[in-house]
Amino acid sequence: MTVSLRVLVIGYGNPGRQDDGLGPAAAAAIERLGWANLTAYDNYQLNIEHAADVAEHDVVWFVDASKDAAAPFTVRPVQPAASIDFSSHIVSPEAVLAIAAHCYNGAPSAHLLAIRGYEFAFLEELTAAAADNLRAALAMLIKRIDVTQRMAAS
Repeated sequence: MTVSLRVLVIGYGNPGRQDDGLGPAAAAAIERLGWANLTAYDNYQLNIEHAADVAEHDVVWFVDASKDAAAPFTVRPVQPAASIDFSSHIVSPEAVLAIAAHCYNGAPSAHLLAIRGYEFAFLEELTAAAADNLRAALAMLIKRIDVTQRMAAS
């Protein structure tokens, strides 16, 4: 019996603010892979509605730009928040996971991939340094998703 984990990549940020577009750029690149059981999409920000999608997956990667992460990127595990706190403009990955657990009984393994960005002006292009960081982050992410799928299948 072959098992394949359902993987979700949510890239968020504003592509109209230079390197803030790293999350959406990563999600677009992952979506182009076209792999089975791999879903990727982007949004300007996380919303409580993402919890329904999160709950339907086994592994979730939240991908965002960071002004202060170590270059080229950092990865950290994400656990559901102890309490569900959010505003209309700020919903954390931890809050999304908590809502997924509370409302939909979802408990995926989750990670935050923070890709180092440098400029956040009103321009629709990544800086060269951020584009290099994106390439490194994508290489890692693709490898991690592939390894996760291979381990689940064996």
